[in-house]
Amino acid sequence: MTYRAEIPYGAYWSTPFARWQGSFANLHGIEFAAHVARRELNRRGIDPGVFDHAVLGLSVPQKHSFYGAPWLMGLIGAGSVGGPTLMQACATGVRTLLAAAQEIEAGLARCALVLCCDRTSNGPHLYYPNPRGPGGTGSAEDWVLDNFGCDPLGGHAMIATAENVARKHGIGTAEQHEVVLQREAQYADALADDRAFLRRFMTLPFEVPAPGFKKTAAVLEGDEGVNRSTAEGLAALAPVVRGGTVTFGGQTHPADGNAAIVLAAPERARELARDPKIAVRLHGFGSARAELAHMPEATVPAAQRALAQAGWAIGELAVVKTHNPFAVNDLFFARQTGIDWRAMNPHGCSLVWGHPQAPMGTRAIIELIESLAQRGGGRGLFTGCAAGDTAMAVALEVTGA
Repeated sequence: MTYRAEIPYGAYWSTPFARWQGSFANLHGIEFAAHVARRELNRRGIDPGVFDHAVLGLSVPQKHSFYGAPWLMGLIGAGSVGGPTLMQACATGVRTLLAAAQEIEAGLARCALVLCCDRTSNGPHLYYPNPRGPGGTGSAEDWVLDNFGCDPLGGHAMIATAENVARKHGIGTAEQHEVVLQREAQYADALADDRAFLRRFMTLPFEVPAPGFKKTAAVLEGDEGVNRSTAEGLAALAPVVRGGTVTFGGQTHPADGNAAIVLAAPERARELARDPKIAVRLHGFGSARAELAHMPEATVPAAQRALAQAGWAIGELAVVKTHNPFAVNDLFFARQTGIDWRAMNPHGCSLVWGHPQAPMGTRAIIELIESLAQRGGGRGLFTGCAAGDTAMAVALEVTGA
């Protein structure tokens, strides 16, 4: 099918991603996202008054995040606009895009801002009161660390899901390290010619604001904290879990950042596009859940459902992007679909530039669009797993490039 909502070409952006406890560690996630949005909308000549809907995605609570999307829109100068705040861990980027597309499809909106932000740094330490507990004490949770380390359904850490899939499908450490080296080489392509690919959607150098958002605290030339691996260095790493296959080199790192996409009805999309001849159309979404503790497997049925809704065969895809918190993800996906894993993820992916959860998928979708535009157009797919053994995928097409 073809959704009515389109992405105006160029009406999207991402900050660099900074490894957690780095340059963005002390910036309030929503306030930082609003600060960036104001600047990026101004650079594109887009008046915040054009929006009649918003969807905010985040997975790590921040102070006052109870007020969600309405607060965000007020901060950017669109005080009459409301909308939901959604959370689906690393599938939040696709989930928020679908929510905005459905709003436009239903005729309830004409132009929406879809913005995702997360700060894994300095995550909240929560206390849940329980006056009837022993001595009147409650229970506590470190939002980020405790949930990385334990799925409450199975009591296992995230890395166990990768190990389960690796063991089930015979995926070894050496194969995973091959993926890492290939993905880092692809990311190097994005850095070529003074980061020409990243500059298609990212303002560089990036001025990092101080927490009060009145001064510049630092300047980033690009993503912060990205690894530079070697075959020898990876081979020297032991698996994180004794008897396992996944090393620290074969998985991503937590990060901070934000990213946004404008979504609009076709006539409004042309008005807002950097190049009105280029159209970015949504054709399919998919959601899936794998068996307990097999998270990487969910990416395949999610992708299949998105392609089925689009009416496309996987062989028709010009570009495939994935969220790959573990190198295992891409190897499993390639084996199940017949796609060459080496060709997936041109210009890099979350395995390399990090894992700020909610905005991770948003940036990947933006990179998918720009990779297709570089090729002169074509059909593309993004699919990515998320906590709870779930995944979401989107199939889109770029024409007129």
